[in-house]
Amino acid sequence: MPDLQWCDVEELFDPDMMGSLPDVYVQEASVEDWQAVFDLIRSQGWAWEYCEGDRKQELPAAAEVLSRPDDAECVTLRVWPVPNVRMIFRPWPGEIDFDVDLRELQGQAGVDILCDFLCAIGRRLGKPVLMCSEFDSFSSRFPVLGFDPAADRVVLMADRL
Repeated sequence: MPDLQWCDVEELFDPDMMGSLPDVYVQEASVEDWQAVFDLIRSQGWAWEYCEGDRKQELPAAAEVLSRPDDAECVTLRVWPVPNVRMIFRPWPGEIDFDVDLRELQGQAGVDILCDFLCAIGRRLGKPVLMCSEFDSFSSRFPVLGFDPAADRVVLMADRL
């Protein structure tokens, strides 16, 4: 049985309500956590693209990515766990942060893809992986759903908006 049913989360997948690119994050992430995510991406065989500025490159070690100077070009890691569904990571120290595009995650199939992805990361790290509205500020996030390590699945974390 799926972690979440479309009929229960349809509002949370509405780009007008949540923003088309809600934030997904893991708090208190170490360099080792980032490396575990990089290793997971490679081991799952997901398509990916790592860029520093506009230059595509091989994915370096997390320690190298996270030790770049503050004035270095922006780093993005795009991951496609399935064709036409992209997750956009922006590596920085202290937190794993990425965006999902809700326009690519409609219907039960989209819910299942997101849940599978959050579960894969959460299980690898043993930590919650939380999603909040694109409109939440960095300092006041209100997760609406996420991977709960104790439940070993994705759960709703807030009443409907």
